Amino acid sequence: MMAIAHALIVIEARSCLAALAETAPTFGQSVFYERLLLRLDWLHGDDGPACEPMPGVGRDELQRRAETAIQQLVEFGIDALSVELLLADLEDVSMLG
Repeated sequence: MMAIAHALIVIEARSCLAALAETAPTFGQSVFYERLLLRLDWLHGDDGPACEPMPGVGRDELQRRAETAIQQLVEFGIDALSVELLLADLEDVSMLG
C-alpha cells in the first residue's frame, strides 16, 4: 500500500502529465506525454491514484511541477535510474513544442 505522501506526489506527477498531454500543441507531443504517463504508472505497478484537473495552470508550471514530483519519487523507493530516464524523456518532449 502506498503512503499518503507518496500518493500525493504520484497524483501531482500524473495530473501534470495528463494536463500536458491534453494541452500539447501537436498530436505527436500529446502521445509522447501519454506514454510518459503510462511509464509512470508502470513504475508503480499500475496501482496509482487518479489524476486531478488542473485548469488555469500554464504549461511551463505544469512542466516544472511534473519534474519536481517525479524527482521526489526516489524518496519513496522508486528506482533512481528509472526516474532519471523519465525526467530525460520529459525534457525531450517539452522541447518538441
